[in-house]
Amino acid sequence: MKPASSAFQRYLLPGFVFQAAVIAGGYATGRELVEFFLPAGPWGGLIGMAVSMLVWSAVLMASFELARIARAYDYRAFFRVLLGRGWFAFEIGYVLLMLVIMAVMGAAAGEIAWSLFGLPRLAGSMAMIAATGGLLFFGSSAIERFLVASVGYLYLVYFVFVVWCVVAFGDRIAANLASVPVGRDWFAAGVTYAGYNVATIPAVLFCVRHFGRRRDALVAGALAGPLGMLPGVVFYIAMIGYYHEIGDQALPSAFLLAKLQAPWFEWAFQLAVMLTLVDTGVALLHAINERVANACDERGRPMPHWLRPALATGVMLVAVYAATAVGLVDLIAKGYGTLTWYFLAVYVLPLLTWGLWLQWRHRARGAASPVPSSTVPHSPATHSPHGTR
Repeated sequence: MKPASSAFQRYLLPGFVFQAAVIAGGYATGRELVEFFLPAGPWGGLIGMAVSMLVWSAVLMASFELARIARAYDYRAFFRVLLGRGWFAFEIGYVLLMLVIMAVMGAAAGEIAWSLFGLPRLAGSMAMIAATGGLLFFGSSAIERFLVASVGYLYLVYFVFVVWCVVAFGDRIAANLASVPVGRDWFAAGVTYAGYNVATIPAVLFCVRHFGRRRDALVAGALAGPLGMLPGVVFYIAMIGYYHEIGDQALPSAFLLAKLQAPWFEWAFQLAVMLTLVDTGVALLHAINERVANACDERGRPMPHWLRPALATGVMLVAVYAATAVGLVDLIAKGYGTLTWYFLAVYVLPLLTWGLWLQWRHRARGAASPVPSSTVPHSPATHSPHGTR
């Protein structure tokens, strides 16, 4: 019998892993915050981010509880419960979104390598691929520890960053907050931004093994939304000081760091960004590996260990090619928006209707009544160490 999970593993770890899955594909460089929230103005952008946070928390709570009662710890098992025979509809969108996110990450890694070291952009992209593939040799426990350590470093760097920006040009931040009216599109921006990012939630499902009861799932989901958005809010506040100038910057983070005129901190910050790129790659690709591993278990043979990094490397190479062919700004502007409504249709809407009904029926019949098992493939490796009380 496995030892009981700690309070940290039950309540905070899922939020940290979710934040790791979101940030590099979302706001690590600041470009995504500019694209989605800046048009609504300083205050409008912050309100829109609050909308995204609330949507995330609601979807995370419902997803975690459904995954817990169904013992569905990878996205294939989860969507076989939620969508039945149509489960592959999510996988199609997930693979496409992952390619877009990896392409954005590859482009960002290339920009950082060029700006810091003067290296070819391809060198930065390949370094990210090597680091991500290497980490995927290890299992879930090692990946959890890496994600927690890197997210902790990120929070520290972002805290220093926003304090420094407030000290350096706090007057500009205050002036823009006071003078720029709230835009009209803050709600649409919040829903749109949340819409494509909810597709990363199934990458967090391996953490559901730590849940022992319904309260664990609901508390962890409620906390994961704020944990996922907090660094983005901090970053956005720093950008408000140059609200009128920063919109045209491919890397808003580099623009602000240049204004601080502290080369040593630029290195510390860009290291944090590079870690977030690896974090997101590890989280998203680990979800693919878990899905393949469970499919192999169903067929009575283990997934070859070498296949984990090989599968991840192949996906990232395709994505990096897309990044070099299309470019960072166009990928964000066109790729994400196209997939938002798809995930709202195949994930959020079914989850908040059929998924909630499954959870209500489970509670009404008692914890001993499982979610229909005919749609859920179980393997001995996916059983919860806590049961389903």
